[in-house]
Amino acid sequence: MAKAAKFDRQEVIDLATNLYWKKGFNATSMRNLQDEIDMRPGSIYAAFGNKDGLFIETLRNYTDKGISLIHQYEQEKDSPLEALKDFVKYQVITTKEDAPNSMCMLTKTINELTSDNQELLDITKAHIEEISQEFAKLIEQSKELGEINSEKSALELAKYLQVQIAGLRTFAKIDGVECNLDKMINECFDHYPFNA
Repeated sequence: MAKAAKFDRQEVIDLATNLYWKKGFNATSMRNLQDEIDMRPGSIYAAFGNKDGLFIETLRNYTDKGISLIHQYEQEKDSPLEALKDFVKYQVITTKEDAPNSMCMLTKTINELTSDNQELLDITKAHIEEISQEFAKLIEQSKELGEINSEKSALELAKYLQVQIAGLRTFAKIDGVECNLDKMINECFDHYPFNA
């Protein structure tokens, strides 16, 4: 009979997610992982295949947590637009101080990796597309309710919003004043291309 794993897999993935998010894929060594998740390299290989395998699971974990948060805001708000705004504010304002890195882990990965890691790049792009689809669902609902008046498709607006989030998270490092960031986020939704 096979031995049961003597570790909490989700806890290990959460710890590794924060480490990769903080340091990036290339700067995270097996020694860093070993120290952070308290597993020997042999155990890491046995559980996840290799460093890439663990990284793939952390990308999935990060994406799932983001989607779960979108759904949480959707449940809490009567307005899909307000749910989307709250998610953006969380990403830009709250994570500025509370996250391992102020940059989105997926964006950071796209900026870091080259074609030498094409599989990881493709997986990361697919996760970004998943987030786009979640945004698009809320945007479509908002359009149906008349909260958004735009001729652009919901997916086009979702991708535009992802670009805005990346820019706002960078700007938050320059001007971290919450009221300024809050105003800029609201303006993203009040003007073109969301209402034009």
